[in-house]
Amino acid sequence: MLNKKNLISLMLVFAFTIMTADSAPFRANANTKRIPAGTRFQLQVMRGVTTYTGGVGDPFTATLINEQSADSSVILPVGSVIRGSIDNLKTAKRFSRGAKLYLDFDHVVTPSGRQIPLDMSVCKFDKIYYDGGLYKNLGYGEALKNNYARAVEITKNATNYGLGVKDSHPGLQYLTTPFCAIGGFIGGAGYYLGDSIADMFRKGQDVVIKEGDILDVQLLNPIDVPVY
Repeated sequence: MLNKKNLISLMLVFAFTIMTADSAPFRANANTKRIPAGTRFQLQVMRGVTTYTGGVGDPFTATLINEQSADSSVILPVGSVIRGSIDNLKTAKRFSRGAKLYLDFDHVVTPSGRQIPLDMSVCKFDKIYYDGGLYKNLGYGEALKNNYARAVEITKNATNYGLGVKDSHPGLQYLTTPFCAIGGFIGGAGYYLGDSIADMFRKGQDVVIKEGDILDVQLLNPIDVPVY
């Protein structure tokens, strides 16, 4: 039978064991492989989003189509699921002001089912704003530049047509070229004025990422993925 002294000693040993166990660092046996920052992923969209019908918080889903491996070990196989949501968006407006779409890549699901947080950004799209927003067209100023470029193209094409008659009728180009150049200039100017007025009332383009689209994205911070 334990006496009082032995009982107190046993209780102290037990308490010390509990305290030591609580203060000891947790050691995991998981083996991990690191995917470094700057790594490019190609994703195929399974569930798309759009600035036309979407809203902040709307989810999207994509799958990896280029496997990630290191040291002969597959870290993330083809088909790994990546989920995210719309972080912010700006809708299309008049004066050809296009919509902007901001995506937040939340996590990737590993083969073991574990969800690893991600910090990624789209690195290839039609156009990417300086703050990471995806867009198709910027606004009225850009529309005017495009209209001017098209007007110049119309004038050049008409002038070249006038010059081209020299192959079939040598010398005639001196007559046709001025007329074609003047006609091209009038046509180009008319296009520029007409489309520039229309762009005042025209809405800019929406950003649509639909099912099956391919997104090129880049890892901004490294991730450590468990491998078995």
